[in-house]
Amino acid sequence: MRLAAPTPTRSSLGIPPIPLTARGWQEWPQEERVIEPDHDGLADMARDEAFDTGATPGLPRIARKGRGAIDNPPNRFEKQEATPFDDGWGTAAIDLADLPPLPTTLVRDSSRTALAYNTSPDIGFDRSVNTYRGCEHGCIYCYARPSHSYLGYSAGLDFETKIVFKPDIAALLARELAKPGYVPQPIALGSNTDPYQPVERTLKLSRSVLEVMEAFGHPVSIVTKSAGVVRDLDILTRLAKRGLVRVFLSVTTLDPVLARRMEPRAATPERRLSAIRALSAAGVPVGVMAAPMIHGLNDAEMERILEAAARAGARQAGYVLLRLPHELRQMFEAWLVEHFPDRARHVLNLVRETRGGQLNEPEFGKRMSGTGVYADLLARRFDRAARQWGLKGRNEPPLDLSQFAVPGVKAEREGQLSLF
Repeated sequence: MRLAAPTPTRSSLGIPPIPLTARGWQEWPQEERVIEPDHDGLADMARDEAFDTGATPGLPRIARKGRGAIDNPPNRFEKQEATPFDDGWGTAAIDLADLPPLPTTLVRDSSRTALAYNTSPDIGFDRSVNTYRGCEHGCIYCYARPSHSYLGYSAGLDFETKIVFKPDIAALLARELAKPGYVPQPIALGSNTDPYQPVERTLKLSRSVLEVMEAFGHPVSIVTKSAGVVRDLDILTRLAKRGLVRVFLSVTTLDPVLARRMEPRAATPERRLSAIRALSAAGVPVGVMAAPMIHGLNDAEMERILEAAARAGARQAGYVLLRLPHELRQMFEAWLVEHFPDRARHVLNLVRETRGGQLNEPEFGKRMSGTGVYADLLARRFDRAARQWGLKGRNEPPLDLSQFAVPGVKAEREGQLSLF
């Protein structure tokens, strides 16, 4: 892990960070490439006008070992873009072969607020805290990838190698919660990117957020695909006893090979189930998110995922259909061609069936579950399996809002009242 200071193109990025290791940092060109491309498959797909792989003819992809994306598409907000090309000497494949693994870069975020508010009618919270932007898990399907473009980076390899972090997130959050007139509602920790991605082991920013939540008696919900959440089991257990926390583990597949391809730096499926088991044993309310369900890739596992999670101790469940906003559409197509050339076209056709003929449907009420016969069938399958395994229909109590109090203020008021 290295901490570097690439020049940002958005004013939202702050002062350059310092090295985490004695080796310091170094930059690398975005044109670095390594892959063994299927030229025949790419040529075949290029003949299909409805199948855009985003490939540069004659050039290999820029995939790197241990990373999810196989390219670094241009930032959609930039007016100019650089496109690699072969100069005719046939040396591109040689120059781009056997490149070293791409290191992770940490960049300080100078944002002066911690809470992000939303008015979306199809998600169950109106505010969230994201300790990190970008995610080293590298999940190719992640709907948050396009958000990296707002920071001047690419939604591809940049998203999983340039991680923006908020070093003073706990202080910012405490300041906002202490403002007069603040009305508590459950805060979602990690609604955009994973709060327990690998860098959390070192920076512990998500833990600092939980410490603020505990001090204020504020309810919090967590969604993660990392077994690292159990490192904070001490705080989570105390919050659970007060009815202030709920944790969901995202389990996309039980196949470790498929998981490694889709989410190369996330915990294995078995470790996620182990995390559910540990949380449940400690009395922390825990659920499972079978998300995203990808047509023709992991959707056949839905019932098995819910069963395995229920047996591990999950008490609730949810699912979300694959979403492909902005750059993610082209990136996911290219990834499918590279890893599943035999079924890429079939998978994308199924996606279109649930998205009104397109690869993405951003409309509220449709974007999470899709429409059409396939989407309806998936919804019925989920409902049946969730009821069968006791993951739906339970009367789970809502998170408690009554305990919220600014530290020190309540004691001061009680002291004043005791004088009368």
